[in-house]
Amino acid sequence: MDSSEGEASKITDSEIDEYEDKSYKHIKMGELKVEALENSYKCPFCAAKKKQDYRYKDLLQHANGIGISSKRGAKVKARHRALANFLKNEVAEPNPSLQLTVITPESSKLKEGDVFVFPWMGVLVNVPTEWRNGRHVGESGTKLKEQLSRFNPLKVIPIWNYRGHTGNAIVDFKKDWTGFKDAMAFETHFEAKHLGKNDWHEKKQHSSEIYGWVARADDYNSGGPVGEYLHKNADLKTITDLTTEESRKTDKLVANLANEIEAKNKHLQELECMYNQTNLSLDKAMEEKEALLQAYNIEIQKMQCLARDHSRRIFEENERLRAQLDSKRMELDLRCKQLDNLVAQSDKEKCKLAVEKQKNALRNSSLEMASLEQKKADENVLKLFEVQKREKEAALNKILYLEKQLDAKQKLELEIQQLRGKLNVMKHMGGENDSSEKEKMEEMSGELQEKIEEMEGLEALNQTLVVKERMSNDELQDARKELMTGLLDMLSSPNLIGIKRMGELDPKAFEIACRRNFAKADADMKAAEFCSEWQEYLKNPDWHPFKVIVDGDKTQEVLREDDEKLVSLRKELGEEVYNAVTTALIEINAYNPSGRYVIPELWNYKEGRKATLKEVIQYILKQLKASKRKRT
Repeated sequence: MDSSEGEASKITDSEIDEYEDKSYKHIKMGELKVEALENSYKCPFCAAKKKQDYRYKDLLQHANGIGISSKRGAKVKARHRALANFLKNEVAEPNPSLQLTVITPESSKLKEGDVFVFPWMGVLVNVPTEWRNGRHVGESGTKLKEQLSRFNPLKVIPIWNYRGHTGNAIVDFKKDWTGFKDAMAFETHFEAKHLGKNDWHEKKQHSSEIYGWVARADDYNSGGPVGEYLHKNADLKTITDLTTEESRKTDKLVANLANEIEAKNKHLQELECMYNQTNLSLDKAMEEKEALLQAYNIEIQKMQCLARDHSRRIFEENERLRAQLDSKRMELDLRCKQLDNLVAQSDKEKCKLAVEKQKNALRNSSLEMASLEQKKADENVLKLFEVQKREKEAALNKILYLEKQLDAKQKLELEIQQLRGKLNVMKHMGGENDSSEKEKMEEMSGELQEKIEEMEGLEALNQTLVVKERMSNDELQDARKELMTGLLDMLSSPNLIGIKRMGELDPKAFEIACRRNFAKADADMKAAEFCSEWQEYLKNPDWHPFKVIVDGDKTQEVLREDDEKLVSLRKELGEEVYNAVTTALIEINAYNPSGRYVIPELWNYKEGRKATLKEVIQYILKQLKASKRKRT
């Protein structure tokens, strides 16, 4: 602001025009500098301000604003009006197209009739692509935008068709002149590397590099995916058309602002008139209020005197009555205190007794319920443990007995074979004519028949024991199922003993892989889709990626690592998902190869194996003892 604003009182409003003409002459003669640098201006009357790099429009708006301000002094307004007239009459507004030729290094190549695609767009061709999964796939727009970040593109749009990536892309720039500058710099960059439009059309053999240029009329009218995209999303315009349109918009904006300023000035004058009328009415109202207030104060003083006399008489009467009441109240208070003390003592004793009784009753009932529940749980577990112990001992005894029976059977078979051999030898030696030999042969035949009958009896007994063993094994399996269903809550914690679903995929592995390969918003959805898809593959009996390996007399099924599905899974989703799928495959092949559906199993998580019934019952006993200690 002008440092001599205090001098505004030296001239009157009638002398503003004269002082304005004088300031205009000083500026015109060059005594006061307005233009600082090329296309940059300063206000000679506001030297104290830090900002002295106005554009033409900004400085004109500054001068007009101060020139019509009602808060400024007459001298300051006159000087800024002179500056505004000088800018309008002596300084021409810079042509946007001239500014463009200054700021763009490529302006020497531009022609007045050049027709560009607007908004400014660049064309990229020969973008690297590859054939994958039946279609062409190339770099994303984000990666291309990062490569072209020096040219400040808004976005890069790869062009696709039914075959996939076409190898072409469109680069969007800002709609203003800075965007045009970036677009021309983009084109110059590719031309400097001999990767421009002419190089693309003239060369018969193209390199693997990306070619680029600014989109013009021939690109807009060309066929193919580039021309179709430009037809849908842009128009054709010349530099002259754009500068003319911008000038028209600027003139319209200035006219609108001038009309708005004039309307606001009129409104300000109306507000000043209303303010003066309001002040007059307010002064009149204040005078009337003062008169009313004075009359009110006189009346109040009279009423206060009467009230004081009346209050004094009432106070004296009240004092006499209060003395009488105080003496009666003291007597009553003493009597009430005595009664209250007696009642309080009896009430307190009754309340204490009632509360203690309730507490004891609740405590006793809760202890009884807890002890009953504990006894029931202990009895059930002990019964299960005893049954399991008896069944285990019976199974061991059966096994020992079966082993003895097997040894006896093998011994009988050997004796039968020996007797048969002896009989055959004696028959071949012709001992039938000798009576002693004949008796001996009959005796051996009878012994042989007894041995055969004994072996048949052993086989029948063995078959009976096998049936009983199967029945006991079924009972053990039923006991395991009952433990899994009846004690599901207690065995749900995977710390030591729990229930594992054999052949079920771990969804956490899919979530980790999808969060690494996909956007955060789509990761959970993709993880669920992949997990469901591969669980269906596991159920398919036609997919059996195992091979048989012979090791001596033993055969073993081993997972085939060269299976096409497993190889593509590892390549697409990574090692975590591959390990989860192979683990589920091995489990389902071991536990349910025919049905190929998920089955639950009691599992020892600490050792990573199937849990025995003994381990499960011991774990349940520990849990019950721990819960009992917590309750006590």
